[in-house]
Amino acid sequence: MFVEERVSLIIQQLNTEGKVIVKELAKRFEVTEDCIRKDLKNLENDGVIKRTYGGAVLARKSAVNIPVSSRKDKQAEAKHKIAVKAVALIERNQTVFLDISSTNEQIAEQLIDFDKPITVLTNMVSIIQILKVARNVKVIGIGGVYNSNLDGFVGAMAMDSIKRFRPDIAFIGSSGVSLDNLGISTFDVEDGNTKQKVIEVSKQVYLAMDHSKFYQDGVYTFSTLHDIDGVITDRDLEKSVAKALSGVEITVL
Repeated sequence: MFVEERVSLIIQQLNTEGKVIVKELAKRFEVTEDCIRKDLKNLENDGVIKRTYGGAVLARKSAVNIPVSSRKDKQAEAKHKIAVKAVALIERNQTVFLDISSTNEQIAEQLIDFDKPITVLTNMVSIIQILKVARNVKVIGIGGVYNSNLDGFVGAMAMDSIKRFRPDIAFIGSSGVSLDNLGISTFDVEDGNTKQKVIEVSKQVYLAMDHSKFYQDGVYTFSTLHDIDGVITDRDLEKSVAKALSGVEITVL
């Protein structure tokens, strides 16, 4: 077996199980433990893993803070899958909150031809623009201080407006979820505080995010998975993620 093939299989195991053990890898690939340690050292130098005593785990990444408008086409297929699942949860005459999130833009796109009357609350300008042609959707915009990087309204004024509503269901975006403390994070403090207010007032809350968010972090933790009802993602959870979430009573779709 070529080194490149062995390293590829090691990464594959890390992605499914979250960690590897040197002794087990040496036995699996019929090579010396020193050979495996060299493989892991190279992977650590490349920033892929973090070596631990007797093995290694995947290295967590810091999410890159880019304007929300530039994120719309990233992970487009994953966001579409998430949006379809999210819309399936919405019932007739419900009030739905879509906060600032490129994934929520995809949900809004799915609601253009929605066949049931609903009300959408949002603090994101592009979502208002998307839904202006939707026949069965009443749109209520949440005002406040406009943040051009986020394309939405955040902060004290927005939160004061949000607390006056009681949405039936809310879909929240995030920059990442920590598997250590289950914290949900974003980049902007005011955005995080605004998201937290949405979580507080909503009857049901779903985190709408692609699977990669389980392996990266934003800079500001605004809530935890204990505060939400479910996670909507684009594919089945990997073993390491499922294990981390096993103690949390949430629905994963």
